[in-house]
Amino acid sequence: MTSRGAGTAFSRKNYRLSTEPEKSKVTGIVNSRLLNDYLHRVFTSADGNQPAAAYRKHLTFQNLQEHLERLLAEENGSEDSRDQVAEGRLGPSTVVLDHTSGFEGLLLVDDDLLGVIGHSNFGSIRATTCVYKGKWIYEVLISSQGLMQIGWCTLNCRFNQEEGVGDTPDSYAYDGNRVRKWNVTTTNYGKSWAAGDIVSCLIDLDEGTIAFCLNGISLGTAFDNITRGAGMAYFPAISLSFKESVAFNFGSRPLRYPVEGYRPLQDPPVADLLKARKLLGYLKNVIHIGIDVTEGKLVEKDTSMWQLQGEPTVLITLAHIFNYFSPLMCKVYLVEDVLMTFLLSILERGGAVEAHPLIQQLLDLMWLLMEEYEVHECLKQLLMSLLRAYRFSPIIPDLGLQIHYLRLTIAVLKHEKSRKYLLSNVLFDVLRSVVFFYIKSPLRVEEAGLQELIPTTWWPNRFTKEGKESKEVKEESAEERLRRRAYERGCQRLKKRIEVVEGLQVQILKLLLNNKDRGGGEASRYIFLNKFRKFLQENASNRGNLAVLCPPEYMVCFLHRLIAALRYFWDGHKAKTPAALSSEEAYVPPQLFYNGKVDYFDLQRLGGLLSHLKKTLKDDLAAKANILIDPAELQAVTMDDLDEDEESATSAAQSQRPSAALAIGGALARPAWLSSPTLGRANRFLSTAAVSLMNPRRPLGALEKIKVLSLRAEQRTREDIEGTHGNDGLLLGRPPEEPDQPITENSLLEVLDGIVMMYNLSVHQQLGKMVGVSDDVNEYAMALKDTEEKISRCPKRRRDIHEELLKSQKVFSEKLNHLSRRLAWINVTIYSKEKMQDIYWLLRVCIRTIEHGDRTGSLFAFMPEFYLSVAMNSYSALKNYFSPVNSMEELPGYEETLMRLAAILAKHFADSRIVGTDIRDSLMQALASYVCYPHSLRAVERIPEEQRISMMKNLLAPYEQRPWAQTNWILVRLWRGCGFGYRYTRLPHLLKTKPEDASLPSLQKPCPSTLLQRHMADLLRSDRDLAPSFLNSVLNQLNWAFSEFIGMIQEIQQAAERLERNFVDSRQLKVCATCFDLSVSLLRVLEMTVTLAPEIFLDWNRPSSELLLRRLAQLLNQVLNRVTAERNLFDRVVNLRLPGLESVDHYPILVAVTGILVRLLVDTDVQGTERATAVLLADPCFQLRSIQYLLGHAEPSALAAAAPATDKRHFSLHTYTEYISTEELTKVEKMLNHLSEESKQAAATTLPTSEEDLCPICYAHPISAIFRPCSHKSCKACINQHLMNNKDCFFCKATITGVDDFTKPASS
Repeated sequence: MTSRGAGTAFSRKNYRLSTEPEKSKVTGIVNSRLLNDYLHRVFTSADGNQPAAAYRKHLTFQNLQEHLERLLAEENGSEDSRDQVAEGRLGPSTVVLDHTSGFEGLLLVDDDLLGVIGHSNFGSIRATTCVYKGKWIYEVLISSQGLMQIGWCTLNCRFNQEEGVGDTPDSYAYDGNRVRKWNVTTTNYGKSWAAGDIVSCLIDLDEGTIAFCLNGISLGTAFDNITRGAGMAYFPAISLSFKESVAFNFGSRPLRYPVEGYRPLQDPPVADLLKARKLLGYLKNVIHIGIDVTEGKLVEKDTSMWQLQGEPTVLITLAHIFNYFSPLMCKVYLVEDVLMTFLLSILERGGAVEAHPLIQQLLDLMWLLMEEYEVHECLKQLLMSLLRAYRFSPIIPDLGLQIHYLRLTIAVLKHEKSRKYLLSNVLFDVLRSVVFFYIKSPLRVEEAGLQELIPTTWWPNRFTKEGKESKEVKEESAEERLRRRAYERGCQRLKKRIEVVEGLQVQILKLLLNNKDRGGGEASRYIFLNKFRKFLQENASNRGNLAVLCPPEYMVCFLHRLIAALRYFWDGHKAKTPAALSSEEAYVPPQLFYNGKVDYFDLQRLGGLLSHLKKTLKDDLAAKANILIDPAELQAVTMDDLDEDEESATSAAQSQRPSAALAIGGALARPAWLSSPTLGRANRFLSTAAVSLMNPRRPLGALEKIKVLSLRAEQRTREDIEGTHGNDGLLLGRPPEEPDQPITENSLLEVLDGIVMMYNLSVHQQLGKMVGVSDDVNEYAMALKDTEEKISRCPKRRRDIHEELLKSQKVFSEKLNHLSRRLAWINVTIYSKEKMQDIYWLLRVCIRTIEHGDRTGSLFAFMPEFYLSVAMNSYSALKNYFSPVNSMEELPGYEETLMRLAAILAKHFADSRIVGTDIRDSLMQALASYVCYPHSLRAVERIPEEQRISMMKNLLAPYEQRPWAQTNWILVRLWRGCGFGYRYTRLPHLLKTKPEDASLPSLQKPCPSTLLQRHMADLLRSDRDLAPSFLNSVLNQLNWAFSEFIGMIQEIQQAAERLERNFVDSRQLKVCATCFDLSVSLLRVLEMTVTLAPEIFLDWNRPSSELLLRRLAQLLNQVLNRVTAERNLFDRVVNLRLPGLESVDHYPILVAVTGILVRLLVDTDVQGTERATAVLLADPCFQLRSIQYLLGHAEPSALAAAAPATDKRHFSLHTYTEYISTEELTKVEKMLNHLSEESKQAAATTLPTSEEDLCPICYAHPISAIFRPCSHKSCKACINQHLMNNKDCFFCKATITGVDDFTKPASS
């Protein structure tokens, strides 16, 4: 029979170790004297003094437990007093947020009741415990730097959606967003806070003061003489606006920045803390002391290399220690204060993480000697504490704190069993593990030590008025060169330090992507894949639910680290399998998109919904990919069925959730991704607006129904992903167009697909957002330069102005010093050359994936839309966001990549396989932007000729039934620089106004493409049907756009003339300006057509030429008459100079019309000129004075009327000599003379026509056509135009079978 002590010690796990006296001599357990010495050395008393050997009790494993209990109970006498309720405090001993009554507004509160997210305009919440005497402290971990007021309030304070903590008499708050303190009134106080900071809130009720600290640095006393006395007790409280989040530490964890003399609101577990520290001491002793059995003595051991080598004596000793230690390690406070501190101390000795195997040994011990649930809880709390410590550590120059915590994280994750448990249950389920891959940007560069790291600041100051670096680079001065080089050296020092952190983050991902650790279940990589897919699903499916989304700044860092880890494994596989592709040639094979092995949730495919594609393309799938769709999936699903499915799914989900999770129904109940810093899942939704929300039996409303695809990813195994013999895994259903060669491991293809999806979800928008700092630097640099110029011009007698300018100069310089250091940080963490290469690699992956998908024919429709989006956006990011620091031209294979992307845009903007209007619009916009820049336009010109011609043919398709404005814009850009007076970048009348962003596509210098113009001309000439249908649609749209414009300016003029004060809607002004811009661009396309292929209008052997010319003349006359009439509507609105109508002016529209007229009347052969002149003069709207107006020849009557306003300048093309060449002006004068002569002759020879002989439709031309079979009559122009769209007679609606010429018979 075993002894009582031993029996108790091993009741936790059955170790089957005999402790009977007669057996101890032969089982490897050392002799009793040595054992006694060993146990006394391990289990020392509290004072550390060993009693003499003669007086100390003989220890064996039989009485060890009793001895251990006595040691642990030694100081309990003094603890009793500490456990009593502390004076000056009221409320529960465990302090949390009061989620039952102490809140106002809508709030999301975490499971532990310590984290909170604002879900309304300005929600408030207080704690459950208050204080009325003494000195107290609590900490707030800031997760977002927005609008919050943190401090103290009394029970009587009443808050609402407008007023929070600090806005009522007995509440006091600090607001680091606006850098103010609040107590009804507000004054400046403290420093600005940033996400990742810790605010300490201190109250001294003996002195009546309240103070705050930021990251342990005192901000000074904020309030004194606060109200005290009977009934006055203060609660910790916060008010926060929508989306803002914080976590409180009232003392449930060790305070990060304790202040001497102040107590945390929640007492630390003193008794448990003492026990844990003692037990840890005993554990350290076991590690330090070895037993030399041969010599029969105790020896000091090197702790770093300690191993448990199956020594029963040591194992049983450790089992006794863990018997007491294990339950303590389930408590948050003790894990953070005792265990994490101990593990960090092991790594403090420096060296690589691998050089400290002791941590692996300790984790082995924990799995061996602790109950499974205890190990699980302990590891979960340890990782939570590490993540919190990493996230809320201040930035110091060498990033030492961040490095310290990452090294321990790596050490823990190196342990296989721990890694798999954490991956399966903690890293993506409970924690926000993506935080580990984020490097926060310091808002206050002084505290981050950037002044020491980058002592010299510099910024580019060679700017044009547009704010871009000027091309004519002036020779920089020697002083400036020295400053720039010193700044660059500082940036390099910073980069090296940040690269250390990034290297550790990549190491973590390499551990998570390990696929060789198959001991005891699935390899880590396959667990990670399933969790990663679920993470992507949460972020893709909850785009509107901010509480669930991973913040984009985390996503950017995670993306870069994941690319580094992926390429490491990809190239590692290539080294072992030479036939596979290297990561430089990576792409995602098309079968992943249709074989159902990878879940794309409800993301849109190029061809529409997946269910629709499975129905329509089932035959193609069977023929090309040998994939048969289950007939059950193809049954028509009505909307009613969908509704029933959703209701049953949500009710099933409701029945499975705990009642607390139903606080707000299905939509927000258990978001898996919170911006709450407590890193857990928010489980309670608090709302004072509707208490019924807390009712667990509340059915889901119609708006809250969410169709969620159940992820089958959890059930997938390694075989399902990688495949086995006869099973292709993820690559099932290879189409014949796809080469039969290994790419890489299938699991890596899924990671790559996830990376592309991540970029699309939020990385791109974050890259664009961070460019703002660079823009700020540019603006301040321009302001400083401007100020310095003013100082140099300031007269000496004006000292007051001089002093003000010097103050401004100082402010701008200080701001630039701060921003240039911050920019250095951002350039290293987000826009460095390595990060640029990552995005470039991603662009090339997308291009290759799209090219492979395109070859599969109809199956291309299965590709998710985000591949095309990422291809376009990543190129845009490389061109616009990285350019100030790194040039895209330096990237390898840049020209070829540009051309391949151009080919994709040219081919797919009108691809019938792509049905989504948004993605089609994006492709069109990307192509429009592409043709604005010379280098990308040349890339379009380098694509194969067949593709170029096909692109131009698609651009010339009729404008009806499609978004034609972008198409028209593309054609205009191809022409800009060739048209009449069309060589401007900005309109002449806008040159003196403040410039817009000079990088906009519309503000690029003209770069016409003669090659693409030639293709257009060939197509219009050769295709007899294409030209009429295209031009008819252009003329229709011009008629519509100009009519809309005129209608709108009439309304604007009427509004402006009213006596009462009124405002014109800015949206109406914007639409009006857009209609004007569209009219101008349509006129330019007509000018382009007339110039490139004039025969379409002038060769009357073509069936529709005369009609097109008549329609063109009619529209040109209308435009001229409206714009050129003296003191007309157009004039008056232009002179109002309304904001929003800046682009509306005489010049752009008149030179466009002039360009068409000059081409028709001057730059053509004699016959063409005659035809054009005849048609123009025959139009009843023609007025010669409109043509005279172009050259400033006003009518005598108009001159007489305008005599008093002598300062009024008349429009004349002569005044635009910088924009219009002398040759062009000569042609206009020639045209005016020609029309003057012709109109005089026409007036002399025209015989009066009786009304009966005029066309009954237009009353402008004589009757010249008779219809078959009904014999009704009209002029040719009217019937030809009518027949383009309709075959019914104007009058009797009979179907017209033919049209004959009609000549009036001579009168008898």
